Amino acid sequence: MLPKAKMPALARDSHVVKIAVEFESGIPQLIEFDQRTPLSSIIEGLCSFWVINDSESYALRFADANNYVTEKNRHDVKNGSVLKMVFSPSKTAGEILAKLQGGKLDEMTRVLADLPGLSADITFALEFIKEHGLNLIITIIEDTGYPVNILKMALSSFVKLMDHGTISWDILQPSFISRNISFLNGSFNAEIVQSALSILENIVQNSSNFALVEKDVTLEVLLKLLQDAPSHNTIALINALFIKADNAKRQNIAATFSCKQYRSIINSVITTNTGAEISHQLYVLQTLTLGLLEQRMKTPIDAQDPDGQEKIKELRRIAFEAEGIDPIPDVTARRAHGSSYSTYYKKLGFKCDINPAQDFLETPPGVLALDCMVYFARNYTQSYTKVVHENSCRADEHECPFGRTSIELVKVLCDILRIGESPSEHGQEFHPMFFTHDHPFEEFFCICIVVLNKSWKDMRATTEDFVKVFSVVREQITRSITGRPASLEDFRNKINTFTYNTITQLRQQERTSREECESTASAIVSLKEKITPEIMSLIKEQRLGYLVVGTRFSKYNGGKRERDKYWYARLSPNLKVIHYGDCDEKNVPTLEELNSKLPVIDIRQMLVGKECPHMKEMRAKKSTFPLGFSLVTESSDQQTLDFVAPDETTFNYWTDGINALLGAAMVSKQKDDDFETLLSMEIKLRLLDTEGVDISKDPPPIPPEPENYDFCFDS
Repeated sequence: MLPKAKMPALARDSHVVKIAVEFESGIPQLIEFDQRTPLSSIIEGLCSFWVINDSESYALRFADANNYVTEKNRHDVKNGSVLKMVFSPSKTAGEILAKLQGGKLDEMTRVLADLPGLSADITFALEFIKEHGLNLIITIIEDTGYPVNILKMALSSFVKLMDHGTISWDILQPSFISRNISFLNGSFNAEIVQSALSILENIVQNSSNFALVEKDVTLEVLLKLLQDAPSHNTIALINALFIKADNAKRQNIAATFSCKQYRSIINSVITTNTGAEISHQLYVLQTLTLGLLEQRMKTPIDAQDPDGQEKIKELRRIAFEAEGIDPIPDVTARRAHGSSYSTYYKKLGFKCDINPAQDFLETPPGVLALDCMVYFARNYTQSYTKVVHENSCRADEHECPFGRTSIELVKVLCDILRIGESPSEHGQEFHPMFFTHDHPFEEFFCICIVVLNKSWKDMRATTEDFVKVFSVVREQITRSITGRPASLEDFRNKINTFTYNTITQLRQQERTSREECESTASAIVSLKEKITPEIMSLIKEQRLGYLVVGTRFSKYNGGKRERDKYWYARLSPNLKVIHYGDCDEKNVPTLEELNSKLPVIDIRQMLVGKECPHMKEMRAKKSTFPLGFSLVTESSDQQTLDFVAPDETTFNYWTDGINALLGAAMVSKQKDDDFETLLSMEIKLRLLDTEGVDISKDPPPIPPEPENYDFCFDS
């Protein structure tokens, strides 16, 4: 153990942890590491124990990593940690630089083997860069005379040193950039190529000299590299070039990817290796390519744009003119037939049938919606005309307006795919199907518009159900893309299984499952116990209120119902007396008109069903009447007031009400149903603020008490 003067042991002190320290030429030591003691003092104490004179040349490093222990990260040292006593970053950096400058290949190889690992630690990296080590590494990389193994380790070290972000990428000269570009065009080691790709990506993103890379690195070269050796670095460089390019170059990159031969390369990457890094880069690539639609999505139609006007006319011609020829080409004649065109546009489902261009002023989706509609009409003419004619020929209010629904659908698709948003740093959700077609978004729309029309018909929707229909369609789309279908055809097959009925069933199942899960949570159970008395009180109040209003009962004599003879019973508002007497079929008698009275205090018990005396007469006549009940009075002859309820609800309400008056439990099935309904509704109302929050079955564990309560607050 170390002398107590150097390393004081503070029993039960939260600032002290017990650790092990290893040293190459000494016996490992178990020490108490005090977080309040300067590191230099701790190292000095260790050096004193191991009889080391120059403690300034040593430092502590985590045994399971290459990170040095510093004043900033020392709190990562926990109980049971293992540290190593090693040379300090400055001494290590100096020794490495001396050997690199010496020029002996065997020594250079030995120190370069350790340099990438050491460079990952920012403490060492800062010391190495301060001593001009980065410049020396750059010189080695630019020198064409070094062997492959030296070059490979130098490039890896450079990448690690620059990853800390302490040095600007603008320091790199054109010669260094050109040297890295040359690695992509020759037959170099795979590790060299990957390091070069990473360096070039950072230059494109962070250096003002990115134009040199943009000029000399072609997309064809990168795709060839991707085909030969799939890696996230290649796709990352493509993405970086995409982000820096102007709109014309971006369109060119997207067009290159849409070519069948290059699409197959991307698809091979997806099928062979979709690790986290590649998934992220594919997600970025997808976001960037779909982002090219943003301009059209945010552009309203221009009244002076002949292209937009011609596309609207083309929609009309394809839908209503079999030969595809406008029968009214003359401008004057067209004005004369304006009402006919308005009829056509109304059948096409536009809100503004006089001038359909007005429908494309809202952004999003802008003219992108028109592009998709025309694509559908041109490439799937039969489906397009079927959708339009099926709805335009309907004589009821259930027609699905093609124009209005198409515009809204494109808006929904843009929202689902987050078109226009920048890629997130950690996103990995890409969809392989968007790398399988020249026009993936338009094809996506064509599949969804057919499904939308089918769902509209299945729901027998009207224009008033517009929002409801799109709620279902959005769910159909999102559920279908969750499994990341490999192709658009797979997506088509998948979404066709999510019919309106299927979505309804899934929603119900999920709601029931969620409610069942939440109902067993201890917090919900406690809440139910708390509000149960309130619910029972509410049911009791309703039952007594029902008795106060009263009920008309049929008269029975000798077990047979007497035709057109009735009597009425009702409870007094003070809940103390049941008034009853004869009545007619129409009028409801007042309390004063009911001459007979039965004080509630005189009711001894209530008999139900077969126990009732008047039920015996009915059984004797082989009649089954389960809705009878009797009130037994306190009189000496035990007289009963006999009832036969007209229906089960009345029977349940009266028997519950009488039980409530007598202070007994309400036992009807109706009471149970009402209780469950009211309890469920009350729970949902009280949990509205927690919508979307998972409620665990068990409460969170109570954290353990601290070792002491001597808390210190920094002012």
